[in-house]
Amino acid sequence: MDSHTFIWAVLDRKKLSAKVSRLLEDATNRVFISSVSFWELSLKHRLGKLDLIGVSPEELPIIAQESGFEFLPLIPSEAAGYHLLKADWHRDPFDRMLIWQAITHDLTLLSKDNTISQYRSVGLKQLW
Repeated sequence: MDSHTFIWAVLDRKKLSAKVSRLLEDATNRVFISSVSFWELSLKHRLGKLDLIGVSPEELPIIAQESGFEFLPLIPSEAAGYHLLKADWHRDPFDRMLIWQAITHDLTLLSKDNTISQYRSVGLKQLW
């Protein structure tokens, strides 16, 4: 899931669609949160661009784990292969890395971002 979806899932559930809420609540689904998202949220919090509603960035991994989410680390080969994502519809490097990780691991990316949906043409599976 992308960073916004994660924040909504753990801090503001009413912003999620009913479909996404059902998917997250279904224990048969494995739900991953990338270390890239934790980095992005920490940076945006530090810059004053994100209010975490009384939660510190350091608490987010604990909250994710308690919510049943699995961690998806950024491994060196993914970081080094990032340049292989030739499509350039999205300028945000964090979102582009999430897209790349989803494609690389054959995962479905939960995101409401319409720009991300353009990456379906290069192999991204996106849901929202």
